[in-house]
Amino acid sequence: MVTQVLNFLNIFFILKNLNMLKIIEETVDYLKDKGFDNPEIGIILGTGLGQLINDVEIIKEVSYNHIPNFPTATVEFHKGKLIYGNMAGKKVIVMQGRFHLYEGYSLQDVTYPVRVMEKLGIHTLLVSNASGAINLNFKKGELMLIEDHINLQGSSPLAFKGVGKLGERFTDMSAPYDAKINETFKTIAKANNITLHEGVYASVAGPQLETRAEYRMLKIMRADAVGMSTVPEIIVANHLKLKVAAVSVLTDECDPENLAPVDIGEIIAMAGKAEPDMVTLFKELIKTI
Repeated sequence: MVTQVLNFLNIFFILKNLNMLKIIEETVDYLKDKGFDNPEIGIILGTGLGQLINDVEIIKEVSYNHIPNFPTATVEFHKGKLIYGNMAGKKVIVMQGRFHLYEGYSLQDVTYPVRVMEKLGIHTLLVSNASGAINLNFKKGELMLIEDHINLQGSSPLAFKGVGKLGERFTDMSAPYDAKINETFKTIAKANNITLHEGVYASVAGPQLETRAEYRMLKIMRADAVGMSTVPEIIVANHLKLKVAAVSVLTDECDPENLAPVDIGEIIAMAGKAEPDMVTLFKELIKTI
């Protein structure tokens, strides 16, 4: 009986992967019917960064659980809405809450919204997240522009049958973050007196936080910050030939020699404290795209 169930599930997932284009098109058609008309820029908002939405002139919004084939956000501080509107003169589609491997989703589920946004028309994807500072020259409450990453989530969102129908299987990742956008971010930060570090982001599965030994390992690997998201979306954005950039809010300092228990409430509060700077960066950047 167990073998039959496993065989059934295997067949189900094979068919799901082979029909992914059809599934994506169903979601896209639904959103188009709701008025999501040719967005130019996609934005993924991370932990504690939902207030960017206050700068969007909202035209349409839909809860994730109403969108066909869309995952549902299960993290309590991710609101779970897809929003379409105008920001700084551009049509944007904003994910108010994202999905994570640690919620029990597959990496294909986590990155499904990126594929949908690309089919709707975006050419650029901007991503934010909350992360812990491995580089002890970086302080909590500051921002870090991601210039490269390390994928420690154990797999790839491109590792499924039929991926070649959606793009190049062996996606080049020599320069995953758009250099021109990153330079613009740095110019905006300087003009607005915003501390914006630049560094390498390590993405782990979570949801548990890291041990002292793991922080030491990440330092040896020359990671500057660590979090539980972003890299899967970046990989798929590159697979789809989108321009992409990402900024981390550093919410805690991960010194393995002076490690104290982490307060999740404090992490969220620190993300909120840094949010005005993040909003400035994104809003001013969008004006230039």
